Amino acid sequence: MRVVQLNLHPAPAGLPPAELFLQWPTLADIPEAVAAGGPRVSVVQAADHDTRLVRNGIEYRFVDLRAYASPRARGRHVASLLRGNLPDVLHIHSLACAEGAFAIAQLLPSLPIVLQDHADRVPSWWRRPVWRRWMRSVDAVAFTAPALAHRFEAAGLFPPMLRVFAIPESSSRFTPGNVEAARASTGLTGSPAVLWVGHLNDNKDPLTVLDGFALLAAEMPEARLYCVFGSAPLSEAVQARIEADDRVRGRVHLLGRVPHAQVETLMRAADLFVSGSHAESCGFALLEAMACGLTPVVTDIPSFRELTGNGAVGRLYPVGDSARCGAALINAARKRTPRELVREHFQARLAFPALGRRWAAAYTQLDTARRLRA
Repeated sequence: MRVVQLNLHPAPAGLPPAELFLQWPTLADIPEAVAAGGPRVSVVQAADHDTRLVRNGIEYRFVDLRAYASPRARGRHVASLLRGNLPDVLHIHSLACAEGAFAIAQLLPSLPIVLQDHADRVPSWWRRPVWRRWMRSVDAVAFTAPALAHRFEAAGLFPPMLRVFAIPESSSRFTPGNVEAARASTGLTGSPAVLWVGHLNDNKDPLTVLDGFALLAAEMPEARLYCVFGSAPLSEAVQARIEADDRVRGRVHLLGRVPHAQVETLMRAADLFVSGSHAESCGFALLEAMACGLTPVVTDIPSFRELTGNGAVGRLYPVGDSARCGAALINAARKRTPRELVREHFQARLAFPALGRRWAAAYTQLDTARRLRA
């Protein structure tokens, strides 16, 4: 079976392919994982130049689409490129590319198309009628968790027979490593040492997590919380909350932005990973934490339920509930999931080889359905 993965979101202008693979690691990670599962995979990437190259057995075709002003025109051009060597399945990244998918389907009606969610939003009400028309040309969609499709279904955007696959957006190459060496390298202390990785904003909800950690610290005074973050619109509120509470003052360390490699070392050194997210299309920090064998204490949202096996590893708590967050942290600290079990869960369901197998199975379903129609 031959599959083409299409990225219509353009690569940064002037960036050579070698640099692009460093900035966008999933550009190679996902097709390589799928190819390991059996299908022959090639990638078409929108860019500001026309280039072909082969990397680790995957053919990449960078296509200059700047002359095509509309999504429909870009889709028609891509269809003309595919027509000479038609794949068995077309995998398009982002539901926002529904119009481009429709244009491709108009010219290549026998080609099965699957759109993959990447934190895509439901369109405004006035755009929904045309979206419904576009989505009738698509054979399947993929979300990290099936429940993430519900908001699109509730808006009437998906036709009744549309297949919905549950496949995470990506994975992680982090590994557990040595805890003692990681603690010596990072200076992390605490029993337990709890790690947060995420922006200090309303969606990530650091204030609920701080209140939950306060309950843990009251029970276990040696507990410490380390916060890695990028943007911080709630920085002042977080600082004020820390200073106002004796239970957390001196026990919370705001590390700010750190190099990505250092995140892996911090995850190896910590005991628990905590998140307060209200919504996530996947949860990359959670994936990285589980790759390191770190016990997760995260909100009970669809993507986190899917990644943790409905709480089979770690603990889930309701969004915005600091009391339940604290109880989950205390419970996880007292009865930690062994790192080996977290890592086994990650390897079996979430590592790149597992994602490759899931995509190979999805492609096979679509190709089989096409053959039956024919």
